[in-house]
Amino acid sequence: MTVSAQQLAEELEIFGLNCEESLTEKLVELCVLYGQNEEGIVSELIAFCTRTQKNCLTSEILASFEHEFLSKRLTKVHHNAPKDSGHAGARDIVSIQELIEVEEEEETLLNSYTTPSKGPQKRAVTTPETPLTKRRVSTRSPHHLLSPSSFSPSATPSQKYNSRSNRGEVVASFGTALGVSWSGRGGAGVTSLRVLGSPESLTGSYKFMFQKLPDIREVLTCKIEELGSELKEHYKIEAFTPVLVPAQEPITLLGQIGCDSNGKLNNKSVILEGDREHSSGARVPVDLSELTEYSLFPGQVVIMEGINTTGRKFVATKLYEGVPLPFYQPTEEDGDFEQTMVLVACGPYTTSDSITYDPLLDLIAIINHDRPDVCILFGPFLDAKHEQVENCLLTSPFEEVFKQCLRTITEGTRSSGSHLIFVPSLRDVHHEPVYPQPPFSYSDLPPEDKKRVQFVSDPCSLSVNGVVFGLTSTDLLFHMGAEEISSSSGTSDRFSRILRHILTQRSYYPLYPPQEDMAIDYENFYAYAQLPVTPDVFIIPSELRYFIKDILGCVCVNPGRLTKGQVGGTYGRLYLRRQTAVGEGRRSPCVAAQVVRI
Repeated sequence: MTVSAQQLAEELEIFGLNCEESLTEKLVELCVLYGQNEEGIVSELIAFCTRTQKNCLTSEILASFEHEFLSKRLTKVHHNAPKDSGHAGARDIVSIQELIEVEEEEETLLNSYTTPSKGPQKRAVTTPETPLTKRRVSTRSPHHLLSPSSFSPSATPSQKYNSRSNRGEVVASFGTALGVSWSGRGGAGVTSLRVLGSPESLTGSYKFMFQKLPDIREVLTCKIEELGSELKEHYKIEAFTPVLVPAQEPITLLGQIGCDSNGKLNNKSVILEGDREHSSGARVPVDLSELTEYSLFPGQVVIMEGINTTGRKFVATKLYEGVPLPFYQPTEEDGDFEQTMVLVACGPYTTSDSITYDPLLDLIAIINHDRPDVCILFGPFLDAKHEQVENCLLTSPFEEVFKQCLRTITEGTRSSGSHLIFVPSLRDVHHEPVYPQPPFSYSDLPPEDKKRVQFVSDPCSLSVNGVVFGLTSTDLLFHMGAEEISSSSGTSDRFSRILRHILTQRSYYPLYPPQEDMAIDYENFYAYAQLPVTPDVFIIPSELRYFIKDILGCVCVNPGRLTKGQVGGTYGRLYLRRQTAVGEGRRSPCVAAQVVRI
């Protein structure tokens, strides 16, 4: 590598250090010896002098710097970092593979000139009976595309994950799997993928943290008015009454559910915030004692019927349920298909006690074996909650680790031909933590992969051959489950209630106020986080238990996460077939679905 003595002197002058020419030449030697550039070596030297309280630069200090710091610390990372790099980071995965191949070719050449000794040998002898290892095959293995040791000093595999005994176990099923082959056609079939928007889809980054309170208020008001108008037309309601007007006769109110305090919603703290047109945003406490059944959460737009004798407390006697949107009607642009297999998986793709991506490599092996037509992969790909990320133990930038994951997935599944859909997560440590979340950007995608790889936003409505998938990586089940209150005379499934709320509220995140860790940009939320249609399949990964449910004709799937702490998790697969309508009834295109352990 080339190191400039003049640039070294200029870097030292920035910190007020002037050294002799002989010392500068010594620094040049250290740069070349330990693979550092000018800026990197000076930064480390200044840090060393500050820590040891050295105010001037002498040959003794340089010798101490080399002995106590460079030779002990940097040489450990030097084998994993390119010599022209300014920091001890990760090599490009292609260069790692090339170096491995060059090293093995050199071993082969040396072995041809040496005679095997009787003692133990460090180099393997290659003969037709003992061929070279699998690393020499021309197609790069995903196990060597992703090199955890290059970005973590403690990349030890998870013993609990590797010792699992329930691989491939089907833990949840839907539909009839008789006659269903869980093998797709990969890239052999024609697959039409389109992102649906309401009114458009989110395709790139945007400026956030600039919203004003009146703009948020406008979005929430529009939501109440639009849903109220649909409910009024569906239930044939003549007119709404202001929430604070006293009335002895039953009245009908339109508003949004809220809580009268900063605590969790309960049946004694429910308030109804009226719409702008009829109530000017006024609020009234709600008495639920007369309702035999209800399910409410903050932010829910409802119509209530009851009595408000004093104008200070509304006694609800009837609650009107929301109405879902119609289903998508396929067009000629969506094409026709006989069958489609879709695989869905959600991160994290590492166990909590290791940064090795063994679960991801196992998933790639499944994709290559089953060759699904479409693979939908949800983040996080590098989890912000991983202990090595939280403790700053990674030696590589987060962006570089993420790029290695992408290249591992795209190159590792190239032989399968499967279409890859990447959905970001708010837990992706390198990505923008705002909701709605823009899609990943990856400019280094090889040309041969551009036709089969697509990056979408969170949330997203994706049409797969005319079958609409609702996709979100946000743990909405957990968020809403912590806030929802209900009363029912019979058995009631909380998951089903929450999913029904999402579909009838026509939003990918109807909860307001949102969870504390949710940073929502409400102007873009109104444009990009609304349901354009009722999806045929709704994929909603969660920390909660996996399931597959049919809610209002929509097949809702929680595939779980690929890892659960230190153990393996689950993924999902769906079998689609366009159904012919029987009479006037609609038949779901999702014929069968399963949740499977990795």
